[in-house]
Amino acid sequence: MAHDALWPQRRHALVADMYHCLCYRTYLIVKRAMDAVIAAVALVCLWPLLLLIAIRIRLDSPGPAIFTQPRVGVRWRARGLSHEWEVVTFGCHKFRTMAHCCDQSMHEAFIRAFVAGEVDASQETGMPFKLKEDPRVTRAGQWLRQTSLDELPQLFNVLRGEMSLVGPRPVPLYEAAAYKMWHRERLHALPGITGLWQVKGRSRVSFDEMARLDIEYVRHPSLLTDLKLLLVTIPAVLSTRGAR
Repeated sequence: MAHDALWPQRRHALVADMYHCLCYRTYLIVKRAMDAVIAAVALVCLWPLLLLIAIRIRLDSPGPAIFTQPRVGVRWRARGLSHEWEVVTFGCHKFRTMAHCCDQSMHEAFIRAFVAGEVDASQETGMPFKLKEDPRVTRAGQWLRQTSLDELPQLFNVLRGEMSLVGPRPVPLYEAAAYKMWHRERLHALPGITGLWQVKGRSRVSFDEMARLDIEYVRHPSLLTDLKLLLVTIPAVLSTRGAR
């Protein structure tokens, strides 16, 4: 009798799980289609700008125009009615803003200290994850960082499905290795070119606050939220707010 009494509750829970899983899968499919279409159109429209930026970088300093760095990404796996995000690595593209083959150890040490809460990046640099008056940054790189145009090659990552237009910031391997256990929840979504932290926090929050913003986005997926973040990113980039 007790088993029979519990059956309606279990059936209701099963139906609810199926509904949420179906909604989430639909969200991912529509989001991926939106990403692919917008990224393809943007690359077609912006290719003259991409070419001009690449030429300026090459004229400013020796080395390739595109910098590719291994970053932590994820891959969605369906498991019956449930799902999981499998952590993977991918080559994240950016326009090169530093001297070619420069030493990265100083930046790695800075990031580890920032993740551990030992430095306040918003006060030290005005922009988390970037060192103030970094001698490795080129003249063209300074301009690219101020305008956020160095991120444009990530549209190719979006087109390949390695990134999304909206999502948590893609992080290098040495940053992810320094994460606390609860920080890792921010990896439960495709990394994005823009996101909740980039729009709401950026230079004004600590690493833990940044992680909380990303986790808030991960826990409440919504196409409406994605569209709003894309729209508010445009004035944020044009104003160069929080960029250095």
